[in-house]
Amino acid sequence: MKIKNIAIIAHVDHGKTTLVDKLLQSTKTFRDNEQIANCVMDSNDIERERGITILAKPTGVYYKDYKINILDTPGHADFSGEVERIMGMVDGVLLVVDAYEGTMPQTRFVLKKALEFGHKVIVVINKIDKDSARPTEVIDEVLDLFIDLGADEDQLDFPVVYTSAANYTSSLSSDIKTQKEGMEPLLDMIIKEIPEASNDINSPLAFQPALLDYNDYVGRIGIGRIKQGVLKLNENVVCVRTDGKITPFRIQKIFSFEGIKRVEVESAYAGDIVGIAGLADIYVGETICEMDNLITLPLIHVSEPTVQMNFGTNTSPFVGRDGKIVTARKIEERLFREVQKDVSLKVERIDNKEEWIVSGRGELHLSILIENLRREGFEFQVSRPKVIIKEINGKKCEPYEDVTVDVPDEYVGNVIELLGNRHGNLISMSNKDGQTRINYDIPSRGLIGLSTEFLTATHGYGILNHTFSEYKEMIQTEDINRRGHVLVSTNAGIATAYAIGGIEDRGELFIEPGEEVYEGMIVGSCNREEDLAVNVTRSKQMTNQRSSNKDNTVVLKAKRILSLENNLEFIDDDELVEITPHFIRLRKVILDTIDRKKYDASKKKKD
Repeated sequence: MKIKNIAIIAHVDHGKTTLVDKLLQSTKTFRDNEQIANCVMDSNDIERERGITILAKPTGVYYKDYKINILDTPGHADFSGEVERIMGMVDGVLLVVDAYEGTMPQTRFVLKKALEFGHKVIVVINKIDKDSARPTEVIDEVLDLFIDLGADEDQLDFPVVYTSAANYTSSLSSDIKTQKEGMEPLLDMIIKEIPEASNDINSPLAFQPALLDYNDYVGRIGIGRIKQGVLKLNENVVCVRTDGKITPFRIQKIFSFEGIKRVEVESAYAGDIVGIAGLADIYVGETICEMDNLITLPLIHVSEPTVQMNFGTNTSPFVGRDGKIVTARKIEERLFREVQKDVSLKVERIDNKEEWIVSGRGELHLSILIENLRREGFEFQVSRPKVIIKEINGKKCEPYEDVTVDVPDEYVGNVIELLGNRHGNLISMSNKDGQTRINYDIPSRGLIGLSTEFLTATHGYGILNHTFSEYKEMIQTEDINRRGHVLVSTNAGIATAYAIGGIEDRGELFIEPGEEVYEGMIVGSCNREEDLAVNVTRSKQMTNQRSSNKDNTVVLKAKRILSLENNLEFIDDDELVEITPHFIRLRKVILDTIDRKKYDASKKKKD
């Protein structure tokens, strides 16, 4: 069987996963009577809800005389490490570009990686059915990007296919009238343009995992490409570790990928992408080879985390009321199980505490982990996200991001002021059809807590995208994303309309009458220059004398509803987010009002 290995790369929401759906449909991978959901490769509930791909996933389809292994890659910057590792597994890529949005920050990042590996690129102009589609201009943008990234002559001569993945149509012309049902033009282009995978089955075995998966039955699974030779079930092989050590083991399972299924096979050959099980701690970049033919393949770079936060057992008065899993042992087991399949995640236990430092590639990366745990029934608390500071050449350095903002012209001033206050450096600005695109270089900590302010500043019309660029010398300045102060409950009990009505002019409330609160719980944001302790459980004193005026009905403002990401952005260093399956609450680290005031006073003296 001849094999073609391709990755589908693109900026977030340009249609990669939908396109994979349609390629599966075009190759009749599913039975006619099989019920298949949209974005079938996004198997995680959160992936489906948010419309994003979190972890790269392999699939395989059969077309004509070929097996085509397809890797659907994440488009969000927080998961860019997956894209880098996949490039070593494939021989070509499909670069999907929105027919209206054109090239975006992540388009640049993923294309740069593909060109560095010397891969053949097929450009797919997707969403060609949009009324606002501008395929000719977008092709020019793509060509400019190729030139800007130093593509050679062969790479500049890229083929183009036009698709509407949502409508299941494609063609080789930008004319919408030429679109026909099916993805055959794209599949034929893959067969024609993408090099065939090496089938060197006579050389000694060399296999290198680039991705990890985990299964409760077989443990960790290493997914990668067989560089040469043949993998056989129950064969005794060795793993050459990244530090040069040798670990012998037996191959207990070999998985081939067909559609959305993992199919167990007896053997697999050079050029194919497979998963293997048998070594409990197999890791990305190691080489699997024969005992008497030791081979060490070049190491695979794994992106380092840039953001970290503390996870801890829930210590609020409401602990155990909502979640089923609250113990440190269970939380630790779950966190370390996540590390088994997500190589960009790091977990470290804090000595003598029921707390862990969890490091990831960004706020979204960590918030998705939190959301998964919450849905599984865990109760825990997390601290404010912080960027990871490194010492490079004796200097403190922090991560920086390339930021691209698309915003209507009328809000450009707001954006420049907002990002300038967070120490962003304006790189370039261009204007077209009432829209302005602004490029910034900004410290990663300047992006923490930015999204809500950004949406307010642009009235919801702005789009902000960012990609990690490099570590630079740290700016010696005050916290560049410090938010305002908060209203903190002094009492435990049920919030009343009477009490809330009396304090709502002091800020914006996060609770409403009837909600249960505890001492130290944050119940709103404060419009003063300090945190304010308030009693939201106070009720009106009842007397047997009636007022000459009729009691007026209290009309309260609607409470402000915060998403998980909003809560993580909102808290300060002395605050935590309490996570339970059905509730997300904000609280102070020190719950007791008097103890907290003493601590704050002593801290001011030191400062």
